[in-house]
This record gives sequence, C-alpha cells and structure tokens, in this order.
Amino acid sequence: MPAAVKLRTDYSAGALRRFATQTKDAKQSRRLLSLAAVLDGLNREEAARIGGMDRQTLRDWVHRFNEQGLDGLTNSWSGGAKGRLSAKRKVELAKIVEDGPDRAVDGVVRWRRVDLQRVIKERFDVDYCDRYVGTLLQELGFSHISARPRHPMRDARIVEAYKKNFPRTLKAHLAALPKGKPIEIWWQDEARIGQKNGIVRQWARRGTRPRQPADQRYAMCPARGAGAALVLPYADTWAMQQHLDEISRHVKRGAHAVLLLDRAGWHTTDKLKVPRNISPIFLPSRSPELNPVENVWQIMRQNWLSNHVFDTYNDIIEAAREAWRKLIAQPETITSIGMRQWAHIR
Repeated sequence: MPAAVKLRTDYSAGALRRFATQTKDAKQSRRLLSLAAVLDGLNREEAARIGGMDRQTLRDWVHRFNEQGLDGLTNSWSGGAKGRLSAKRKVELAKIVEDGPDRAVDGVVRWRRVDLQRVIKERFDVDYCDRYVGTLLQELGFSHISARPRHPMRDARIVEAYKKNFPRTLKAHLAALPKGKPIEIWWQDEARIGQKNGIVRQWARRGTRPRQPADQRYAMCPARGAGAALVLPYADTWAMQQHLDEISRHVKRGAHAVLLLDRAGWHTTDKLKVPRNISPIFLPSRSPELNPVENVWQIMRQNWLSNHVFDTYNDIIEAAREAWRKLIAQPETITSIGMRQWAHIR
C-alpha cells in the first residue's frame, strides 16, 4: 500500500471545519470535514468515511487540496461545452428555433432540447448537454408553451383585416341598442371528447372501440371571468340552440352579449332562434387562433382530461362536467387567457 500523502499544514482542522459550515457546496463541505479529520490524526480510511468516499478518492482530494487549496475541493468538469456560442451564432440559433424543424431533414415536427443539442453540434461544433440547451433557449427569450391552433389554409391578411375592422363591425351590430347599454364580449366554441381523449399517447385495451362521442359546447366572457357550457351527444342545430339559451341565461342582467363564434353550419343556419340579449358576430373562416376558447380547451385537456381512457359514455360526460367545474372555479384563468385587446374596445 502506498504511503499516505502528507497534507499541507497552512490550514488547521478548526479552520477547515469553519469553511465546511460556510460553503454552499455540499460536496466541498464533506471533503473539508474529511481533511479536518486527517489533520486531527484520524486514520485515512475513517476520515474518508466521514466524507462519504473511499480511501483512494480521499487521496485524490488531498492532492488537489495541496495544489489548489480550498478551490481544489470543488468539482471542475472536464466535459460539457467545448466552446460558447458567440452573439452572432445565438441570433442564428434563435432563427432556427423560430423557423422550426424541416420534417424531411430533421425528422421531427417540433424542436426538443435533444434535437437542438444535435443541431448546435452540427452547425456550430459546440457540445452542450440537453438541459443546458433549455437554459440557453430561455436566455434567448423562448418558453416551452402550447401553440395556438392555426388552420393550414389561413390567410393572414384576412385575419388582420378582421381585427382592424372589428370596432366598425361591432358598432354596426349594436346600432339598435339603447345608448349606454352594458356590453359583454363572449366567445363560443365546441370540442369533442371521446373514449380515447387527448392528443397525447396513451394505452387502451386491444379491440376496444370509441363509444358515442360527447360534444362539449362552451362559451366564456373574459371580462367577467364567466362561462356557460353544455355536454351534449351531438353537434347540430338543436345542440347549438340549447347552448345559445344557456349563454343567454348567464349574461348579466341588463347587459347585452356580443357572441363571437366560427362559421360552423349549425352556427350560421337561419333555423336558430337567437335570444334577444345576444348578438352573434362570426369570425373569418380558417382562423381558430382568433378564438381564445381554443386555449381554454387546451388547458382543460392538459390539466384534467388527457391521459384518460373512458370506459363508458357516462364516464365521458362526468369527466367533461368535472373539468368545466374546475375551470369555472378559476375566473382569473378565464380572464387571463381569454382577453383579446382588439376585441375588447368598450
């Protein structure tokens, strides 16, 4: 067995223990306590055990302490980044993230940290661990969030024109109302809940088939943090009429609701009897991103509905009802995600 390496003596055992209580590095603290035990005359094996290491590891730390002092007792990784990205390369990386992956080239439809780790290595010859890639993305102003839905045939010019002209559209729809009438902006949409619910991967028994889908109709008023929803078996004119009547009952007494909704056939049919306290205004076609209720649906899926396999139709109904109750109990959430500055002009 090789002779024990002599420990430098310019630090006393008491001094090392004081440093051990002051450092925020737990590993450095344990190493200091082992070295203090050596200075106190404890044999190396027992001193090593105090720091949770073996004798050979203690020997290595003695060498580093003798050469570098207290700083030698902290971890210094030899791996990690071979170099750092310059400001110019960070701008280039940000553009890569914003542009998104090329499915044919990158093999993915959205960037993950591990994908960008590979891209950074290939483009810039810099090695980062995937966890640091997340830190770097935050530094560049990115967040890991759910995207708003966008129709593949969306026309950005039509969407922007709609938002710009909305004040005039609203004024035209409300021209017959008495001056000073309180106005509420409501948003309406539907979503289907089936046996296999959500867009995330899940397990289901082989041979099962989805039962009758449930259609959850919901509307919300962000300014009040209020909402009105029905869980129905079909999406048709009858169901839409039930929902209009339900929204009408939730409009504040004495107020008038402007209901923004898409152009589904059961929304635009003349067979509907629109309540007197509601004025429907239709959104442009292929523009789901204008309707914040789409984001409400994402929240409900992610928090209360995804990763479930429903055994019966009644299970679907109850899950939808329970998710809506939880959402409606959070009016501040409805207000936060539902406000659209271009729509709330009064």
